[in-house]
This record gives sequence, structure tokens and C-alpha cells, in this order.
Amino acid sequence: MKLKLNNSLVYAFGALSGLLFGYDTGVISGAILFIEKQMHLNSWQQGFVVSAVLLGAVLGAAIIGPMSDKYGRKKLILLSAIIFFIGAIGSAFSPEFWTLILSRIILGAAVGSSSALIPTYLAELSPAKKRGSMSSLFQLMVMSGILLAYITNYSFSGFYSGWRVMLGFAAIPAAILFLGGLVLPESPRFLVKTKRLDDAKTILDQMNNHDKALVTAELTQIKKQAEIKSGGFKELFGKLVRPALVIGIGLAIFQQVMGCNTVLYYAPTIFTAVGFGVQAALLAHIGIGIFNVIVTAIAVVIMDKIDRKKMLIYGAIGMGASLLVMSISMKFSNGSFTASIICVIALTVYIAFFSATWGPVMWVMIGEVFPLNIRGLGNSFSSVINWGANMIVSLTFPPLLSFFGTGNLFIGYGIICFVSIWFVHSKVFETRNRSLEEIESSLRQYSNKNKSSLNVELHN
Repeated sequence: MKLKLNNSLVYAFGALSGLLFGYDTGVISGAILFIEKQMHLNSWQQGFVVSAVLLGAVLGAAIIGPMSDKYGRKKLILLSAIIFFIGAIGSAFSPEFWTLILSRIILGAAVGSSSALIPTYLAELSPAKKRGSMSSLFQLMVMSGILLAYITNYSFSGFYSGWRVMLGFAAIPAAILFLGGLVLPESPRFLVKTKRLDDAKTILDQMNNHDKALVTAELTQIKKQAEIKSGGFKELFGKLVRPALVIGIGLAIFQQVMGCNTVLYYAPTIFTAVGFGVQAALLAHIGIGIFNVIVTAIAVVIMDKIDRKKMLIYGAIGMGASLLVMSISMKFSNGSFTASIICVIALTVYIAFFSATWGPVMWVMIGEVFPLNIRGLGNSFSSVINWGANMIVSLTFPPLLSFFGTGNLFIGYGIICFVSIWFVHSKVFETRNRSLEEIESSLRQYSNKNKSSLNVELHN
């Protein structure tokens, strides 16, 4: 097998679906301001338009994710690109509410499948010492996609049907993803499972910069793990995988119930609620998006220098404190320019902490912790949980915002941030600087011991 891309381009194209992920989830934050007026939507209908992508994401992660264990990561990446394209075009030309909902469900299927595929794909391609940074490229692409969505929202906000351009623009990167996916290598772990050892060795040789000793050692480990029969839900819920499953489910839920995507999806709505005009809200959104990308880029650099657990704990502290400050400022924002500015700053700091910690670390870890024989299924199951929680939070946000008010609602999200610290401290084991095979070996070796022993062994 002759590879046509160097390592940097392999990682970049591999993570490109993250751009579509971010764009298609972020673009609705501005588009909904115009869709709501033209289609005369009530608060629940607004929630359905936003959360339709999330419903599709649950389906995509549940169906397409496990298929990667059978058909390979590359083929499913190409399929997700096609679905992205169809969903984007359908959304742009939707004549009424239900067609828009259906198109965004289709779009969501691609978003969900990519969230289940890409962290696993990047983790399996990356050497252990760079796996955190390479896997977190997915989150950097997500945030870059969100920024692109904010810019597109602002650029077309002056047009009556500008929201159609906002939603349809995603077809362009979808086409680029498909073309790039044609020359991406397959995961070496999948190749070993399907007995294509020479191809796997060629890819490992390139991705490890031709370090023969490292390639030989890694290939030996992969072959040993690949001999284990592929598992299903019985193995996923079995004693061996239970510590990894707890991490996957817990991180997936907490990442959403902290309120991160309510801020990302509804930031312009929040800004208008504290006194900003629509244009000013969209422009402020771009500034937040730029800052967001910068912080995520920093997270990519430091990902393999700081323990995953520390990043999650410090991130939760920063997010919780920011939400409490934002909630207090919202209570006094009516007519107060100073309070409105404090609200914007607190929201920006909140997103920065999320982008540097919980945003990338959750996706990195669910791509690391599951054994090879159920990695696709485990990652898919965690993604389904994540998108399910995302859908519930996003669907309920508009009516909850109407009922509780901006100030009170975010206090609840802030409290959940602090609760997550307990979960990370007591239930999450460390994965930094360990190969995927070492993590799996530790799970198997300590499956008969208690979680605290496993935690200590993996951390050390």
C-alpha cells in the first residue's frame, strides 16, 4: 500500500469531519434567529430545529459507529462525508418546518458517526507519546468549524434567506472531506484484525517516523490483542470493560449537562437577552469563536504534557466558577451595560475552559480506554450517550430559559460542574503516555481487582 499523504495531512484530513461537526452544530445558533421569524416557530419548535441534528447524531453514532469494527474506519468516514453533503443541501432548500427537521436529522447522522469514528481513528493512528495531541485535533477542528459558522452567520445575517446559505455552506467541506478520505490510510489496528499485516506495518512505519524497533514492538502488541474475538454488548457490559464503560458514560453525560452546548448553540440568544442587538450579538459570537480556537490550539499542544484527570478537574472548577459569575451578572443585566459586559466575559471564560479541557479530553479518552475487540462499539455507545444527553439539554433549554430566566438556569449548570470533580477524582483512571495495548492489558490484568487498584496502576 502506497500512502499519498504525509503524516500532518493524514491527521488533518482525518480530523476534517470535526470541522463539519462544529459547523453544523454551531451554525444553527445564528440561523435560528432568522428561521424562527420566517417559519413562525414557538420555543419548543426552536428547540426541535436545534436538537434535530442531535437526534440524528444519536442514530448515526449507534448505527455507523459499530460498523467500523466490521468494515473499517476509512469506508465509514467516506460514507459520513456523503451524508454530510446530502443533509447540508437538504437543510438549505427546506421549504417548511418538517422538511428542515428531516434534513437536519440526516445531517446529524453524519455528525454522530464522525464523533464515534474519528477519535478512534486518530487514536489508532497516533504513537502513544503524541496520541492526546493528535486525537484532540478533532476538537480543534470542531471549534474551527464553530468559528466558521459564526462568521457565516454574521456575513449573511443581512439577507432575508441568508439562513439557507448558512446551512448549505457545509456542503463544501463535506465534498473536501470525501476527496481527502479517498487517500487516507486505514487504521493499522483494523488491518491487523483483517489479517493485512503488511499494510498495517507500512502504515505504522510511516506514522512512527520509520522507527523500526517501535513499529515491531507495536505490531506485536496489536497482533496479540487482535487475536481476541470481537465482542458485543455482553463484553461491553462485562466486568473486564466496566471501568472503561463507566468513564465513557460518565464523561459523555457530564460534558453535556455542564451546559456547554447550550452556550455554543444559544450564545446569540443569551446576548440578546442581556441587551445586545442581533448584529452585535453575532459579532460578539465571532470574537468568542476566535478566542475559542486559540484556546483549543493551546490544548492540542499541552494535551500530552498534563494528565487527563488534572485537565478535567481544573476545567470543571473554571467552568463552574464562570457560570456562577455569569448567572449573577445576568440577574443585574437589565439596563446595566457593566453587568452585560461581565456576562460576556464570564461566558467567554467558560467556553475557554471547556475548549481547553472537557471539550477535547472527553473525546480523546473514549478513543483510548476501550479494548480493541469492542473499541468501535464502546466508542459508539459513549457517543450515543453523549448525543442523547446533548439532545435532552438542548431541547429543554429554550423552555427552561423561559421558565427560570437566564440567571437562575446557569446556576444549576454551574453546580453540576462541581459535581463532576468528584466523578473524575473517584472513577476516571489516567491514560496519558500509555499505548492503547498497555491500557487494555492493564484492564485485563486488573479485571479481578477493585477500581482503586486499577486507578493506581494505570496512573503509575
